[in-house]
Amino acid sequence: MNGLPARRLLLVHAHPDDESINNGVTMAKYAAEGAHVALVTCTLGEEGEVIPPELAHLAAGRDDTLGAHRVGELAAAMAELGVTDHRFLGGPGRFRDSGMMGVEQNHRPGAFWSADLDEAAAYLVEVIREIRPQVLVTYDPNGGYGHPDHIQAHRVAMRAAELAAEQTYRRDLGDPHTIAKTYWNRIPLSVVEEGFARLRAAGTTFPFPGIATPEDVPGVVEDARITAEIGDDGGAYGKAKAAAMRAHATQIAVDGPFFALSNDLAQPLFGREYYELVRGCPGAPDGAREDDLFAGLEEAAA
Repeated sequence: MNGLPARRLLLVHAHPDDESINNGVTMAKYAAEGAHVALVTCTLGEEGEVIPPELAHLAAGRDDTLGAHRVGELAAAMAELGVTDHRFLGGPGRFRDSGMMGVEQNHRPGAFWSADLDEAAAYLVEVIREIRPQVLVTYDPNGGYGHPDHIQAHRVAMRAAELAAEQTYRRDLGDPHTIAKTYWNRIPLSVVEEGFARLRAAGTTFPFPGIATPEDVPGVVEDARITAEIGDDGGAYGKAKAAAMRAHATQIAVDGPFFALSNDLAQPLFGREYYELVRGCPGAPDGAREDDLFAGLEEAAA
């Protein structure tokens, strides 16, 4: 296995910052435990809004240099999480941020949303066959909240997992590999409701002018859908997650246990992360949640 660790985790995200918000605790935990944690980000996030006024010139409507800036933010975030393998799908800038659903940017040349699915998936197949992960983490079919790049990242990740396992597909990209377990990012409704109750109880002790709603949180589902829970309740991994989110300073403002995106509406910063197993065999009894995404798998290299 070319010296790779026995445990290998692959995460596929749409833009820089998505990984830290959704999976910062998980990534920090497995990196610290010696697993190979690989992140593939599908765009540079060129169409993102910019929070700090002094960096407003980076935006797509002005200098259009936000993508290059966010490459640096992502590198800083990965350093906080201890993750050394982070890549862009097809190389930096191969696919451009598509903007929100329904805007003109969705259909610009090079936009990720309009990319050919199998062409984009082939780039990820090569990564899968190189690092041979046992576990894949990505979004649900709606991308968590309907952003076109998140939906496309889901499609590319799921399609690439299928193609990577096919014996006859593109042997020039490496030997076939089957990913044992695939998870979608989720968060249970009860956790979201509790988090917002905690936020409201904090009153004005945070610097944001308003409070978001549970509907603003991606991937919320009924508690019964959750099959895995990873976290350390405010320990070292939670601190690493908060630091990684702060590294994405153009996109996220963090204040203690809360954060806000460009809408300046406060949300809870969750120190535990939740998943739904959609492919593979669960490593916990019926009705119980896994506390390890590798539960049930052999430690030997695939």
